[in-house]
Amino acid sequence: MNLVEILAKGGPVIYLLIFTSVTVCAIGIERLNFYSRAGSVNENFFTNLKSIASKGDIAYGLELCRNEKNLFGAVALAGIDAAARSENVETAVTVAFDEAAMKFRARLNYLSMIVTMAPLLGLLGTIFGMIDSFNIFSIQAGQPLAITGGIGEALIATATGLCVAIFALIVHTYLAQKLDEKLTALDKISAIVTGGFSKNEKA
Repeated sequence: MNLVEILAKGGPVIYLLIFTSVTVCAIGIERLNFYSRAGSVNENFFTNLKSIASKGDIAYGLELCRNEKNLFGAVALAGIDAAARSENVETAVTVAFDEAAMKFRARLNYLSMIVTMAPLLGLLGTIFGMIDSFNIFSIQAGQPLAITGGIGEALIATATGLCVAIFALIVHTYLAQKLDEKLTALDKISAIVTGGFSKNEKA
């Protein structure tokens, strides 16, 4: 009996679980690609930004952030640009930070949902399978094995649901770690810009 035949015995819920597993793969690939394109902040950028912030050099700060073509540079640029226009730096940085964080967090909530939902779908499939088993077979001499065999096949749905949930949990945990790294970098940048350029606001 091959894998396809085994899964087919799990009932219609198996198709939902297959869909969720494909969804996990799609989200994982998309998020990894996004994090890769988003890049990371190198120490030179941090060092230069700190130096610029300590001096309050807005012109050089704008140039530095425009050359950092990613979300990290965009957050710093929003704050420095606000300072150049004598607007509230903290507000500008907060808005830019929230927008960047939302992009980094996108679709991770779906993975959390799948981690919780997949075992429940598997259990639902098992319950349906057990109901069918008891409806089809009557307990008579020589037939208990048929009933237990049907229950065993129904448990395929639960096993599949657990496998999907474990896979989704691994992907979610890895992406959550990447997210923490990105948000920590954004926090540092926000603190540097807010602390260094707020003094340029209008009194």
